[in-house]
Amino acid sequence: MKKFPTGSRKWFVRAALAAVAAGGFLLLGPAPRAVADDDACQHRLARADHKVHEAVEHHGWNSSQASNARHQLNEAREYCWNRIHKWWDEDGHRWHTDRDWDEHDHDHDRDHDH
Repeated sequence: MKKFPTGSRKWFVRAALAAVAAGGFLLLGPAPRAVADDDACQHRLARADHKVHEAVEHHGWNSSQASNARHQLNEAREYCWNRIHKWWDEDGHRWHTDRDWDEHDHDHDRDHDH
């Protein structure tokens, strides 16, 4: 069995440890950002959904304010879909991993349909 000189062995051990550490950072590095992106999108969509409901309550379903708020909600959904490939359904309190939202889902009040 061939023996490495002491200096080569130390270098090899240090290089191996550095490789393991770098691999750990690569594996663990993206997780906090992914959680932050999820939280940011969830907050953005919840806020946009709330604005739709507020606009409807104060100005009516057919108001320009409600129409603008619905437009902003759809833009927030698109933003999150393009960024993290999922979107938060505030009314259903769940994530969707398909681009399956209905751009007109807030056009009518489900609780007050005529």
